[in-house]
Amino acid sequence: MGCFGFLKVMMFVFNGVIFLAGAAILGVGIWVKVDSSSILSFLGNMENAPTELSQVLNVGYLLIAIGALLLVIGFLGCCGAVRESKCMLMLFFIIVLVVFIAEVAGAIVILVFRPLADDLLNKVGTAAVQNIRKDYGQNPDITGLWNTTMNSLKCCGFYNSSDFVGSPYYVNNNNRFPPQCCPGMNSTCTPTGAGNTTTITGCFPKIKQLINDNTVVIVAVALGIAVLEICAMVVSMILFCRIKSMGVE
Repeated sequence: MGCFGFLKVMMFVFNGVIFLAGAAILGVGIWVKVDSSSILSFLGNMENAPTELSQVLNVGYLLIAIGALLLVIGFLGCCGAVRESKCMLMLFFIIVLVVFIAEVAGAIVILVFRPLADDLLNKVGTAAVQNIRKDYGQNPDITGLWNTTMNSLKCCGFYNSSDFVGSPYYVNNNNRFPPQCCPGMNSTCTPTGAGNTTTITGCFPKIKQLINDNTVVIVAVALGIAVLEICAMVVSMILFCRIKSMGVE
């Protein structure tokens, strides 16, 4: 009974964390859909954006679905362990197994269709540059969003400072770039100053660099999640078999 009780407690604690994580993700998903000023909303309304982008930007619905699924998994795991319910434990096992298979299938799809993802990113880059050259310095929402992004990531433009050439800001400020393109300079940001600044890069290359620098961490987290899912399935089956042998419904 000692081992059985320990497994029940671990099952309850583990799924309690899953339940709380699901609630947090669900909240973030709702916030993404409600917040019209987010960068996802900006990308979705961007002119000349590739049609495939609209499918990718449904991340809000994806987060809501994932959050709801985690809530269900956490509830089934906690209640199944506490109430020693074979039905809940079996349902928990099936759902986690389906999620695990879906994650493996998703990883394979990402690897197989990597060239399509690169092509989509190139189309997004073209549309983003066109958007900067049309609205930056003229549309306060677009300008504010780009300024916030550049200040947060310490970057300049989508690819580099040349993205601003011809933009309303560039024209109205005597061929000057935004100050984010010349960090550490007290004077106005001229094309010469931006060209001499080697520490600043575009936001897209900066994001790619962050991902590349943290590839090991991302892979480790993914593997850790897979191991936890396998352990959860094993524990749920052990509890299920033990409860079944005890004759509990």
